[in-house]
Amino acid sequence: MKLYIITGEPSGDLHAANIVKEIKKKDNISIRAWGGDKLMEEGVDIARSINKTSFMGFLDVILNIRQVYDNINFCKQDIINYNPDLVLLVDYAGFNLKIAKFCKKNNIKVMYYIAPKVWAWNSNRLKAIRKYIDKLLVIFPFEKRYFKQNLIDSDYVGNPVNDLISVNTYKSLNYKKPIIALLPGSRKQEIQSILPKMLEVIDNFRDYQFVIAATNNFTELFYNKYISDYDNVDIIYNQTHNILLNSKAALITSGTANLEASLLKVPQIVCYHTHWFNYFLGRIVIKTNYISLPNILLDKKVIPELIQKALNKENITIELKNLIEDKQDINYNYKKLVSILGDNKSYYNVANTILGYL
Repeated sequence: MKLYIITGEPSGDLHAANIVKEIKKKDNISIRAWGGDKLMEEGVDIARSINKTSFMGFLDVILNIRQVYDNINFCKQDIINYNPDLVLLVDYAGFNLKIAKFCKKNNIKVMYYIAPKVWAWNSNRLKAIRKYIDKLLVIFPFEKRYFKQNLIDSDYVGNPVNDLISVNTYKSLNYKKPIIALLPGSRKQEIQSILPKMLEVIDNFRDYQFVIAATNNFTELFYNKYISDYDNVDIIYNQTHNILLNSKAALITSGTANLEASLLKVPQIVCYHTHWFNYFLGRIVIKTNYISLPNILLDKKVIPELIQKALNKENITIELKNLIEDKQDINYNYKKLVSILGDNKSYYNVANTILGYL
């Protein structure tokens, strides 16, 4: 049996690697993938590294459109050459739905894990999902109801964030001052745009130690360009959850990390800033009232969201002081999130579904 996996970002690479780990406990199948370091660590044959395939935002895609189409064409030919029994698509909708259409035309079965967020924007993709996806695996309970209303059958397999935080072991970071965590994202464009704005408030919180949860995608030299003028900022790699568990509060770029911090019960501020063109188009197409998953899931503003011009020194200072002084209401709402998402067996459930399908 042969499985072909397509991821496009570090988070997808991590999820796919954990699924492979669960598959290997039960069966030894041949796997080839578009992935990164995590899938490599699991011994998966990598067709193309995600470092060469990931583009962020509308503008970045437009500027790299030739490379995007080269990647798509390479992927199509590689799938034909590999001749898999099943293709597993992980998130990365813009790319993966094109591959799903190709697979359907070539009678190759397709499973999709972490469904496109058509409930938030681009509902035109519903037709493609209905037509080209053989099995849809969703990670939010409300998605199953949403897709059913749109005549698409899906399985709720649990949320992978629950899996990731369930293996945490707390280790003290041994700072004399209380910690404020900085999670500026995993993409270069995010960090360049958002980290400098996060750092602007440091002088207002001299009694705290700021710690950047760094990603292996970038060297210390890259981060040091931003923090060289500050004496109470450290960089720590590969300890994101432990940093959060040691923190009094966190400034976090909009994304999955907001949900992780919520399940770890860490007070946080959602930070988002991008090129004006990306933001302009986003305002047109996005249908949700909020940009962070905790606020979307609870359908109310539980976590402060500072977006574009609102992400400034004054606003961050005000919101951060509020978080530090009182987190009672946040903890109450975080508990509601835990009950909504359920258990921590998403990877196990996906692996079983894949093996059963094969």
